[in-house]
Amino acid sequence: MRGGQSLAEELESCLAEWSERTGIAVETWALPRTDVPSPVSSAVMTVLHEALSNVERHSRARTVSIAVTAGKKGLRMTVSDDGRGFLAAGPGRGIARMRAAFAEIGGNLSVNSVLGQGTTVSGVVPHHE
Repeated sequence: MRGGQSLAEELESCLAEWSERTGIAVETWALPRTDVPSPVSSAVMTVLHEALSNVERHSRARTVSIAVTAGKKGLRMTVSDDGRGFLAAGPGRGIARMRAAFAEIGGNLSVNSVLGQGTTVSGVVPHHE
């Protein structure tokens, strides 16, 4: 994480910079209120950067919605866009990178897309003692 920022602060900063640069609106539904272990924060930021890159390059979205929550059971992350979606033709390198980032910390990630209606990336990382 940058300069001692919490995950929530890093997410807010990243999303504001990205939205300003691309002109795509960002709706933030939820951000973590608790500290998140560094490896989990790193994986979340990897997935977020890749998902936003895909939105910017491929989706033609007007809005991206983000929710990241952390609690006793673990962390949940959702990134949704209202773009053009895509047909499931097999995961590209970006989707493989996102899945690998969550798998590395014991989580899993799914990507669901509906042609003409957008794409949703959802990830879960269970809490580990």
